[in-house]
Amino acid sequence: MGLKAYLLLALLVVVLIAILIGVELFKNNDEASVEPKSLAMTFKGDPRTSRAFTWYTNNPDTGAVLQIAKGSDIRSFDGKEVMTFAGKSAKLDTGKSGKQGVHKAEATGLEPGTEYSYRVGNGSDNGWSEPAVFATEAAAHAGFTFINVTDSQGVTAKDFELWSNTLDKAFATFPGAEFIVHNGDLTENPEDEQAWDAFFGKARKWLTRLPLMPVTGNHDEADGKADRFVSHFNVSANGAEGSIPGTSYSFDYGDVHFVVMNTESNMKAQTKWLQTDLAGTDKPWKIVALHRGPYAGNMYEKVQDWVSVFDEFGVDLVLQGHNHEYSRSFPLRGGRKAGEGEGAVYVVTNTSGQKFNKKKDDLFYHKVHFQNGRQMFAGITIEGKTLTYQAYDVAGNMLDEFAIRHR
Repeated sequence: MGLKAYLLLALLVVVLIAILIGVELFKNNDEASVEPKSLAMTFKGDPRTSRAFTWYTNNPDTGAVLQIAKGSDIRSFDGKEVMTFAGKSAKLDTGKSGKQGVHKAEATGLEPGTEYSYRVGNGSDNGWSEPAVFATEAAAHAGFTFINVTDSQGVTAKDFELWSNTLDKAFATFPGAEFIVHNGDLTENPEDEQAWDAFFGKARKWLTRLPLMPVTGNHDEADGKADRFVSHFNVSANGAEGSIPGTSYSFDYGDVHFVVMNTESNMKAQTKWLQTDLAGTDKPWKIVALHRGPYAGNMYEKVQDWVSVFDEFGVDLVLQGHNHEYSRSFPLRGGRKAGEGEGAVYVVTNTSGQKFNKKKDDLFYHKVHFQNGRQMFAGITIEGKTLTYQAYDVAGNMLDEFAIRHR
């Protein structure tokens, strides 16, 4: 064989190798494009019998499937006991990242107080998330604990490591906590999809196992738009008429009625909805979560109409964000300090992210008010006629504690 033939053969071999590499790369990229990311679990229906899920994919054209099986040690989702739920998919233009797929699905008909394994994806062999486990709310229980955090508000992956570390410490301190309430400003810029990837990715081990109930902050809704924020969560559509769906809603858990308000828009309509919503619950405990608080580091006058409704219907606790400092009020009623158990307590659990504000001036309603410069979280336990609130910093120091008791 001559030199020319050898060269042609070598060139042919190189071309074949290049083609094989290209095929493999295309295959890997195609698999990565349908791989679920930014997976979030929420309450949408009854927490005893349902769970809702949202996830993104880089491929905007792939489908949405949710599979669930009873038990925490499911190695295969091929058995007869597996329940399959079809979800809905939409395309979202994420700017520099191009169009991505937004997928939402809900599992219903579950059993109370039961562990389930689940996965989400498009139904193809390579298009599933890693299996994770959650537990439904018990049919009846003596009490429960949940975690409250606020203002993770990061930009970089390093910022969201702080958010993740906060949750790590929160669940080490309260290992039995059953869900999270986040009081808004999840990221700095709602249009920054890389920040959302980091928000969900860094805290993946918690957010795939426990519901995260989100509040809309001023960094989640901007200029009357909250498309990115609401696209990441699948919550009840029972909110105020005229509000962006997913920014105001309510749900029950145990003996508590939770109301999530949106301080960024549609304020008057929410006042009417709040009255109707609170009038319609028979739960003995009422907790409201919002972002810009009426009695936080400072006062937000635009929500004072809501305060009158809180007083009218006996709201016990108002969870706030926005101020990036720690603040806890005396019990308040009618804009004045009230006796123990005679008014709502208003709290801001500092921040779970990288931004701290200078402590504002003390005001008449402040019972505890400080800036410690560390991420914080609270564990809130409702058991019978007692609500216990405990606030910790990320180092594990308990910095505040109080109880509200029903007579």
